[in-house]
Amino acid sequence: MADNLDISWWQRLPVHGWRIVGVVESADEIPQKLPRNGAVLVGTRTYPKWIAFDCPCRSGHRILLNADKARRPYWSVTTQGNLTIYPSIDYRDANGRCHFFIRNGRITWAYGRDDE
Repeated sequence: MADNLDISWWQRLPVHGWRIVGVVESADEIPQKLPRNGAVLVGTRTYPKWIAFDCPCRSGHRILLNADKARRPYWSVTTQGNLTIYPSIDYRDANGRCHFFIRNGRITWAYGRDDE
């Protein structure tokens, strides 16, 4: 990952909604540090290949989702205004599970039977 993405100072300010803060050509260009509630598209706004962001649980793991409709599974992403990703994001590792929705810039946590 690189730090050559020029994210404007105003895009680093804390905001209440999740949004796209930059677009890069390859996954190697995703910055190590992203603004809080900020996501980066890999590809173009018209044809995104991937979307990268730091998990809203704030434990430090990065999420990279496929947005290329030619490969499955893929997630649909809004590229203007507040961020919406469809379907839900379900991240699991040895430390636990993060299952949530991002709709219109807001996080809604999903709790299933194995979370109780």
